[in-house]
Amino acid sequence: MIIESFSVEDTFKAGYELASKAKRGQIYCISGDLGMGKTVFTQGFAKGLGVDEPVTSPTFTIVQEYEGKDMPFYHFDVYRIGDICEMDEIGYEEYFYGEGVSLIEWAELIDEILPKERISIKIKKDLTKGFDYRMITIV
Repeated sequence: MIIESFSVEDTFKAGYELASKAKRGQIYCISGDLGMGKTVFTQGFAKGLGVDEPVTSPTFTIVQEYEGKDMPFYHFDVYRIGDICEMDEIGYEEYFYGEGVSLIEWAELIDEILPKERISIKIKKDLTKGFDYRMITIV
């Protein structure tokens, strides 16, 4: 599925709508360069799960837990992972195979430990379509 976003609001809405289909135990892997809108998409996703508190990238904590309406939401940012062993230290398996939904920013950095069953989200810019344009691909 490809979603064209022409604004921050569109990107937020795309995340919100995808969350409406989320099920317990699902893993969403989001990638895109810095400034692509991964956090905005994630904020919409969290809101779609019923998370009412502010959502920010957990760059230094690696994972942030939120309580959604029907299930927990686990937001990972693995950009600063230096070694895959750091994921063991935080107990990633409890999150990935638990009762909540996991969304992982920069997931390609930990590809070797990710389950094969996952949903991939890629966000890209195309400046020929405008500064705020984003192409969001979900597979």
